[in-house]
Amino acid sequence: MKYIGFILFTVMTNAAAQLMLKQGMTSMGSLSFEGVNPVLKLFQIVFNPWIFFGLCTFVISMGSHLFVLSKVELSFAYPFLSLAYVAVAIFAYFIFREDLNALRIAGIAFICIGTVLIAQSGSGLTHRVHDQTTASINSPTPPTNSQTKELAQ
Repeated sequence: MKYIGFILFTVMTNAAAQLMLKQGMTSMGSLSFEGVNPVLKLFQIVFNPWIFFGLCTFVISMGSHLFVLSKVELSFAYPFLSLAYVAVAIFAYFIFREDLNALRIAGIAFICIGTVLIAQSGSGLTHRVHDQTTASINSPTPPTNSQTKELAQ
């Protein structure tokens, strides 16, 4: 749970990026490549301020996620990204007036319950597994009781 703040930062920047991309595409209107140079159209899309900052936010989110992956197990960290669905659905309701009906609310509840269950499953710290593996590979003799106690902490 030590890195939960970084995990939630990753989730929120991921959700913020989605919202910025949606705002950018909405501001551009219906997308069509008909009668235009596709490369120029792509530059027009990418350099729309909302889309550009959305992409930059994705890069920040990915950097945060990489940091998290260096600290905790993937099977612990990755499911938290599903909370971005929750954040996007709620913010899209308020910002874009998108529908938030009973089925979506039920889905959000299931996502939240699943994330809580995963969070309760353990700390997910990777350095303990890595340290134990390294100790057993590098040590010609089995670890002593004090080494075993140290690894368990």
